[in-house]
Amino acid sequence: MTAHTWQSLCNKKYRLSFRLFLLLNIISVLFSFALPVSGLQAITLPFCLILGASTLALIWHMKFPRKKINVTAISFIFGCLWAWHIVIKYRSISAEDSAWLLIALLSVLFIGSLAFASNIIAFLLHSFPALLGCLWLSSGEMSLRMLYAFALPGIGITIQHVIQKRNDNFAQALMHRLMQERKTLNDLSMLDPLTGLYNRRGLQNKLDNLLALSEGSRFVLLLDIDHFKAYNDHYGHMMGDQALIRVSAAIRDAVRSRDVVARFGGEEFLVLLNHVDLERARATAERIRQHVFDLKIPHMFNESVATNVTISIGIAELEEGDIDAAIGLADKALYEAKHQGRNSILVASALQVA
Repeated sequence: MTAHTWQSLCNKKYRLSFRLFLLLNIISVLFSFALPVSGLQAITLPFCLILGASTLALIWHMKFPRKKINVTAISFIFGCLWAWHIVIKYRSISAEDSAWLLIALLSVLFIGSLAFASNIIAFLLHSFPALLGCLWLSSGEMSLRMLYAFALPGIGITIQHVIQKRNDNFAQALMHRLMQERKTLNDLSMLDPLTGLYNRRGLQNKLDNLLALSEGSRFVLLLDIDHFKAYNDHYGHMMGDQALIRVSAAIRDAVRSRDVVARFGGEEFLVLLNHVDLERARATAERIRQHVFDLKIPHMFNESVATNVTISIGIAELEEGDIDAAIGLADKALYEAKHQGRNSILVASALQVA
């Protein structure tokens, strides 16, 4: 889940809450009209405004669900309309009936507590005008009951709000942690576990970004440890792994931080040099070759092979973003460099001329 998805879920919850609020207002008005108290069917102006505004707002919001609406302001306006309706309706009743005021207040509280179960501000703004009106009309006779009726859902929604806030914070923290772990795992999946260099997948991802954003001349260096199979056979694979780790570190130290270094195969490495000409590419290749030779890793293969671990390097220019062609040319140059005696460097262009 991303932050965008989380916001989308919150917006969806907000829209459903607002639609429920409008629908409950419509139902309450229709119910009050169909079953009037004491047979008194008083159609008041606020009564009609609530019905009309709720209906139009519901239709509009269904048609334009993405439009932002100020729920707190609308809840207060509807709360004032309900309070106005209660005052007018109560004054039209022949005998004072405090029980009716309590029922009217409970109706308003019912709408607010259902629609704004997770929005304490909207609930208070919607319910408070009706509470004040009922307290004023009741002359203190039902005040405690009304206050209790108001406080009960208010306290419940407040507790729910606190719990929901803690749950939201926990969910967001968990989402953030999962995103971080996902990024870490994704990064690890692009790295060679032995050398810490990019693997084939990481190399491809890095190349896609570099080729899309950067410009200038680039060169591909393909490197291979000379007689590495013989090294493994003679010293064992554990020593072979240690040699790979040291060679990869030497390669990384010999190039710039903006250059890309990857383990291309078992004992084969690839370096992508950015913004260099041929001479600087050759100089970098020579520096890599010397760094590896200076490691002085013993390699007693036979008398005709150097007694240290060495590498051969093929160089090819990356033209028009065709990485496969450049790797192919560098591979041919590498093969020829090994054929000419190993521990050497060869440029693909020189091979093509020959």
